[in-house]
Amino acid sequence: MTGLGWIGTLIVGALAGWIAEMIMKTNTGLLMNIVLGILGAVVLNAILFAVLGTTLGGWIGQLIVAAAGACLLIAAVRMIRREV
Repeated sequence: MTGLGWIGTLIVGALAGWIAEMIMKTNTGLLMNIVLGILGAVVLNAILFAVLGTTLGGWIGQLIVAAAGACLLIAAVRMIRREV
């Protein structure tokens, strides 16, 4: 998450994880929400940068990217669990 700092990253990660939790109807805790939000932001920022050459900036932009990335991660884990 570009330019947010440590505290901002934790806040945006927690909010994004919570949003993804509500959208995907999962039951995760605060720590898992933070992890999902941060990892989701990293994954989707990498994808956006590879495809478009840029990402969304600022707090709101990174919140959107992190929530969408967290939803992608939750969906990927669900797909892997169904195959095993």
